[in-house]
Amino acid sequence: MEVYAGNFADPFVLAAGELFYAFATNGPLGNVQTLRSTDLQSWEPVGDALPTLPAWTTPGRVWAPEVVAHGPDRYVMYYTSADRATGHQAVGVAVATNPEGPYVDKSLDPLISQSDEGGSIDASPFRNYLYWKNDGNAIGVDTWIYAQQLSDDGLTLTGASHRLIKQTLPWEGALVEAPYVLERNGLYHLFYSANAFDKPDYAVGHAVAPTPLGPFIKSGDPILSGPGGPGHNMVLSTGGHDYFVYHAWDPTQVGADPRGRTMHIAELTWNAERPIVGR
Repeated sequence: MEVYAGNFADPFVLAAGELFYAFATNGPLGNVQTLRSTDLQSWEPVGDALPTLPAWTTPGRVWAPEVVAHGPDRYVMYYTSADRATGHQAVGVAVATNPEGPYVDKSLDPLISQSDEGGSIDASPFRNYLYWKNDGNAIGVDTWIYAQQLSDDGLTLTGASHRLIKQTLPWEGALVEAPYVLERNGLYHLFYSANAFDKPDYAVGHAVAPTPLGPFIKSGDPILSGPGGPGHNMVLSTGGHDYFVYHAWDPTQVGADPRGRTMHIAELTWNAERPIVGR
């Protein structure tokens, strides 16, 4: 179900007390568009959660923010933006004392910048791990979902990075991206999107593993597809329910919709360990 009709791509929803905050790729509300809700259905604009960008980055190319709470007054945001030094997208990290921001990135360089692999995008934290995608489709090479351990403060990576999955199934086209991981009954579920985001073939896939670092086995066909190219999801667990948050185009105006990608929320249920997304 569409819950916000404005341009709000790559949505992420954070529960903070009695409120919910939604963050999205740059658009009419700023670098990191931000909304607030009490019920996940009605949303009001808050503004820009990242109003000031660090010197290494580029306005107008700030994508896919995700936020994790490290305490009642410390919130860490991972976001994507263009690295001026390489011209490719890279991952940054910023901190705020309130969930709505303002978030501040004091770094002189990106957290992740795989320029030899096309860049790095779509960072997603899970416990003490960070997942992301090398932007290989930007230079015609494979795209991989990577994972690496985070420091306790969430601001640096430790140890070695691990390649988890790449595009291998026909429906995935030239890329996989937008990882999101959750644990359920001792198994680790990796949700990801694949194919071109601005085409109807864009869809959400699923894989499962016994550990946060794999090995991940794909479920096969998409778990969410159809008109409007739905994708770039996350899962919000609240009130005893799981909610599948994603974006989609207006299927009657793909490629020409002035609203862009709008935010949708559907209930997520499970058939054993197979996720089922409502529409």
